[in-house]
Amino acid sequence: MIEPVLCAQNLCKSFGRRKVLQGVGFTVSPCTLVGIVGENGAGKSTLLRILAGELRPNRGEVFRRGPMGYCPQTVILNDALTVNQHLQYFRAAYNISELRRANELVEKLGYQKYRNALVGTLSEGTKQKLNLTLALMHQPSLLLLDEPYQGFDWETYLRFWDLASELREQGCAVLIITHLLFEQQRFDCIYHLQEGRMTQEPAHAREGKGEASWGSLLRSNF
Repeated sequence: MIEPVLCAQNLCKSFGRRKVLQGVGFTVSPCTLVGIVGENGAGKSTLLRILAGELRPNRGEVFRRGPMGYCPQTVILNDALTVNQHLQYFRAAYNISELRRANELVEKLGYQKYRNALVGTLSEGTKQKLNLTLALMHQPSLLLLDEPYQGFDWETYLRFWDLASELREQGCAVLIITHLLFEQQRFDCIYHLQEGRMTQEPAHAREGKGEASWGSLLRSNF
């Protein structure tokens, strides 16, 4: 039996009288692409922060195995540093000897011309590319993403999915949280978060949704 890289058990979280999560539990296995979808305010970002260890639940536990990469919805970068300085800083933080993987990701995501640019001068989409690079440069076994499409143009969007497929093939588990879930056929598993509870969408319910999502995405996002 394959051991999961992430296991959430009976997660509960309240802010005052507002119950955000009510007994959320699920597992994520290696080599899988998992989506968690819910409307704005459904508690998706709260759940991801708990999964990443950034926020403590009122009840329940999270178990992770192996190194983790984490991209929060709000990009947290230093505007006064360049792209290359961020890569060097995180190389030291991860205690890795070289930047081979980081350089591959910069090329793959197509922002190599901004290596010496200050982050404060970059577009939101380019900042998101750097954020993703920093989360992946130490080759984690689990990647947590919160609304990763923000600021991406169409070409970058396609490059992102190519990268997600490569990560899955290499054994990484990728968990994506979003309020708009396109390309549903790409996912191995989809959960819906509503009123603090999570349910899994049956695989057969996603049949035929992939083609429609392309037109919807083009109309609404690009």
